[in-house]
Amino acid sequence: MEREGAELALTTQCELLGRHRTSLYYQPVPPSPEEIALKHRIDQIYTEHPFYGSRKIVVALRPDFIVNRKAVQRHMREMGLAAIVPGPHLSQPHPDHKNLLR
Repeated sequence: MEREGAELALTTQCELLGRHRTSLYYQPVPPSPEEIALKHRIDQIYTEHPFYGSRKIVVALRPDFIVNRKAVQRHMREMGLAAIVPGPHLSQPHPDHKNLLR
């Protein structure tokens, strides 16, 4: 993408590349130090207690951070963290095992 001195206009270049012209002007904002500290603390809590979900992590964060559950959910999703929970139908007997009560 050439901005100055190009033979093609920016609009034409964007059309040829299949990009929106507004994407040329977007400057990503780096995360704030507070957000980095919060994510680091969430990671520490999750490492100590991998079975904690967003609700328990919010309770553990309360003394140090003022944060709601939705923000913790978003940060956990961005970091790829999820609570370790049992899967569905774990108490179903295997079909080959005979039921002794019948």
